[in-house]
Amino acid sequence: MTRRTAGGLTLALLLVASPIAAQETAPVDHESEYAACMTLTSSKPAEALASARAWEAQGGDDAARHCAAVAMIGLGRYDEAAVRLETLAADLDPAEVDLRIGALAQAGQAWLLAADAEHALATQTSALALASDNVELLIDRSISLATLTRYWEALDDLNRALDLAPGRPDILIFRASAYRYLETLDLARDDVDRALALEPDNPDGLLERGILKRLAGEPQAARTDWQRVLAVAEGTPAADVARSNLARLDGTAQ
Repeated sequence: MTRRTAGGLTLALLLVASPIAAQETAPVDHESEYAACMTLTSSKPAEALASARAWEAQGGDDAARHCAAVAMIGLGRYDEAAVRLETLAADLDPAEVDLRIGALAQAGQAWLLAADAEHALATQTSALALASDNVELLIDRSISLATLTRYWEALDDLNRALDLAPGRPDILIFRASAYRYLETLDLARDDVDRALALEPDNPDGLLERGILKRLAGEPQAARTDWQRVLAVAEGTPAADVARSNLARLDGTAQ
């Protein structure tokens, strides 16, 4: 990759620097730089992006590019992040399979955040071609498929994920939702009950069970589940949906 100098002044200083001065420059600890940069991506993504760019100019290479892309996700620049992650995956050594899978998985998530399920699906399918039994990728692709209303295909991925990771509540809840959209409510209820037997206060499970109870003509039982979501998961997306559902139940929705 062609590298750019930091600026004219830096270049001038480099041209006149003595060999002794160059030898005294401390080498960059790329492992520490990566750890620090990735830590910033969740709390201060703008700082992480600036740090990644400066570090790349110091030889940060693929690790710096990865941190920059993740920082862009934190900044809401989802499309740009997804493209950068896909490019990074393509540029990596083919032998670095795990790194390529990780970059593609994150690209797929970024495309979903950008509300582009078609791109997400294509990227996740490419990743699964490298790791067909990756449970997290199967779950991610099932979400893309469901977003595209391809529920039977989503079920195929979720069934495979459950075969590989039996009894995971999140997979059971995703599958319950897919069954609900397919109007197979008995199977949906069975899955969500199994999930809540494993994690009684799982907010997504409580939310889903409440929806199924309302569809079954049990509004008060639905209310109980949604109120429990508010009690255990205030401030989360699940709580926001539960509050909206309660408002509709009470006839107070705007």
